[in-house]
Amino acid sequence: MENAKLRTEKDRQTTEKALLQAVGEMVAESGFEQLKVNAVAERAGVSKVLIYRYFGSLDGLIAAYIEAHDFWINYRSEFPGKRKQLAPYLKALFRAQVDHLRQDVTLRRLYRWELSGANAVVAALRQQREATGVRLVEAVAALTERPTAEVAPLATLVAASVSYLALLEESCPTYNGIALQTQAGWEEYIRGVEEVIDRWVEDSLAKRKSKAK
Repeated sequence: MENAKLRTEKDRQTTEKALLQAVGEMVAESGFEQLKVNAVAERAGVSKVLIYRYFGSLDGLIAAYIEAHDFWINYRSEFPGKRKQLAPYLKALFRAQVDHLRQDVTLRRLYRWELSGANAVVAALRQQREATGVRLVEAVAALTERPTAEVAPLATLVAASVSYLALLEESCPTYNGIALQTQAGWEEYIRGVEEVIDRWVEDSLAKRKSKAK
């Protein structure tokens, strides 16, 4: 009985992996618009019934792919404990988000799918990202002794601009003169954001020292 259960679990893992791989391949080849239950099942070499059994729907399968690859949902880096480490940490975090999105065309395209929908699986994805974002904002606010109402908008400007420009890159060569389809253009953008981070951290620490006097 135990062996049969293990085989069933292994079969499910194999099937789920095949379906997720099929989604990734198909989106990379032709975009999410071509994703249909029958086509995904055929690519994965399984019955379409298993999409509903394991993921609830095609949307559930797509959401599972995003969840497995999303930068913020899977972010687990340890937050720094010292103020002098904050600026390097934030700049590395920001660059990691840029690299992650630019290297994954499938994820970028599925973000567009997500933006076009408003259902329970999409809401669950956003809730997971929100939890990470709120945790980081609160940690930065605590370390700098600045209000979350100040930290949150800055974090939003940086993180949202990365996502937007990464999505735009595939169809738009430039934005405000920045060459989005070249590494040099992204390095220019990154340097600008890093300057913003440095200045904000320096200003927040200066305000803390002034307040302490």
